[in-house]
Order: sequence, then structure tokens, then C-alpha cells
Amino acid sequence: MKLQIRVDESSGKIVDACFKTFGCGSAIASSSVATEWVKGKQMDEVLTIKNTEIAKHLSLPPVKLHCSMLAEDAIKAAVKNYEAKKAKLGQKGEDKAAEA
Repeated sequence: MKLQIRVDESSGKIVDACFKTFGCGSAIASSSVATEWVKGKQMDEVLTIKNTEIAKHLSLPPVKLHCSMLAEDAIKAAVKNYEAKKAKLGQKGEDKAAEA
């Protein structure tokens, strides 16, 4: 499961999200719900989304709870990836300023 987010730099809100998932219908549904729930929210706000909320919303049976766990993990990974890229770009800007 891969989740991509687009963040508005001025507000810090997630303005768009999309996913790529291979698997059963429960995995796809969990990914879809995750993308809808993260849109319009701040980065720290989306980290509070739990797999149990996704599972409850979709009425997933216990045998399919791992699908909602994948969605929660994908949200955390997308935020971590965004922050890492942002920090890397910030560091490059500092390096250029130090060179000048």
C-alpha cells in the first residue's frame, strides 16, 4: 500500500491524496477511506487516525483488520516521507547560504 500526499506549503494542510494498493477489497477500501480522511487536515492531525477507526467505519471483520493497519501505516509513512524531503530541501538551502 502506497499513499501519496500533496501539502499546501502556506497552510500546512494536505490538499490531495492518492493511493496504490494491490490486494483484496478490504485493503482497497481502507486505502480509499484513508485518502478521504487526510484531505484538508494538518499533518499532526492525520497522525491521530487509527486503524480501529478505519476498521469500524468499514465494518471490517476481525480477519481483515490487517488491511486497516496497512492504511494507518501508509499515512504515517507518507507524513514521514514528506517531512524528510522537506528537511532535505531546507538543508540544501542552508548549504547554499553558507557558500555565499
